[in-house]
Amino acid sequence: MRLDPLSIPYRIAENSVRIGGAIVLAGVAGSGGSGGSFLQGALIFVGIAAVGVALVAGWEVAYHRRFRYDLTEDTFDIHSGVLSRRDREIPYHRIQNVDLRQNVIQRVLGIAEVRLETAGGGQTEAQLQYVNRKEASRLQEEVARRKRDDSEDTESEQQPPAGATGETLFAITPRELGILGIVSMDLRLVPLLLGALSVFGPSMITEVVPDTDQLFLIGPLVGIGAIVATAVLSGIISVLRYYDFQLHRRGEEYRYERGLLQRFSGSIPIEKVQTLSIRENVLARWLGYASLTIETAGYSPGQGSGARSQAAIPIADRDRVLELARSIEPIETFTFERPPKRARQRYAARYLIVVGVLIAGAYATTLHPDVSWPWYLTALLVGMVPVAAHLKWRHRGYYLGEEYVITRNGFWSQRITIVPAYRVQTVVSSRTIFQRRRRLASVVIDTAGSSSLSGDDAVAADIDDETAEALREDVADRLQAALTSRRRPGDGHPDSQPA
Repeated sequence: MRLDPLSIPYRIAENSVRIGGAIVLAGVAGSGGSGGSFLQGALIFVGIAAVGVALVAGWEVAYHRRFRYDLTEDTFDIHSGVLSRRDREIPYHRIQNVDLRQNVIQRVLGIAEVRLETAGGGQTEAQLQYVNRKEASRLQEEVARRKRDDSEDTESEQQPPAGATGETLFAITPRELGILGIVSMDLRLVPLLLGALSVFGPSMITEVVPDTDQLFLIGPLVGIGAIVATAVLSGIISVLRYYDFQLHRRGEEYRYERGLLQRFSGSIPIEKVQTLSIRENVLARWLGYASLTIETAGYSPGQGSGARSQAAIPIADRDRVLELARSIEPIETFTFERPPKRARQRYAARYLIVVGVLIAGAYATTLHPDVSWPWYLTALLVGMVPVAAHLKWRHRGYYLGEEYVITRNGFWSQRITIVPAYRVQTVVSSRTIFQRRRRLASVVIDTAGSSSLSGDDAVAADIDDETAEALREDVADRLQAALTSRRRPGDGHPDSQPA
């Protein structure tokens, strides 16, 4: 089977744009060095452009003619290469997901990009650029069917029929999409933005308005304007990304679709789910909303190369989020154990250092001869240190159940991570030099999810050091008990070993 014929003109246009900058530079250089008239320079430019486009067109035609894919009984085979041939055989059991992507132009042309994601990494194993949209859907369904046949002997009538969307678990409403746009700003960027403006803002303003005597008023206005612009931009990006988001359960996987300018469609294998994360920033928490993300084993669906998780619910009422989380993992009711109160002293010391740097930076701006403002007002931030330390302490904690470990971290952007005991890979307790002074430690619960690669695991942070050692041993014991329990139905159970 071959790629869609419309992929040829699309790829020609796509790759011509990519090399357009080099063609323009070459044309300008040629016209500048010719010593002739403008017409001669234009002709040189047009000639270089024509040669470049012709080379791209020839390459893409050859690429299309030599690209072939086949679905055999056991593997997805791809044969490609213009100057050198490359033959790949991808076993169905290694394919995590067949991810479909379409931008606006591709939807008009009726073509789609197909990405084959495999276990063991966050990079795409293979890409089909581009096939007919119906063919893309067929490949997605066919690979899913062959994976089921390869993994277990099931009767065909037990599987959902081809083309069925399955049970709809979540579909975002226009109201929820609007709320998502409002709450999508990452508030953790605000202190960094304000700090940068306090250092560089006054000198920049005096360059633009050198005669102003109202620097004290203009500075805050510039800061507020920058924050509002950041919020609007991040909100628009989120609305475009999760427009018409839908989540379905079909067989042994979750199917999702999302996006306006670029449409994504893919799946989340249920057996590969490692952890669940309930996330909410300050504004979402105040409005009573949260999001749910799913971490999978060694796979990054739907968010591009290097992404670590997939949103199962981009935004919804918190109770609805918890309901769906319990439909995926039957977690019990939980209450968090907070860190000891002496952990607040550590947070206060950390924030005092940050405030000291900001005060020093504010004072440094007044050393400029054209800058004069009441920098000492930044010392008011010292009064906020105890409040910030308390809020950080209050929004941390952990819960250890019989079958789950649940951790909570973050005030500006809170994350509750739910880890099934049988998914735990390693448990590590650690103490920094500053933690040792206050008899504190942190316990990291590592899974096979790709978040492990970036240190974004579940963490019981700043708990009592003796409690940390006991927690580490208890989690390890629960892991062994869970594995033993899951082995009992018989050898060869797909979840009898940590994924």
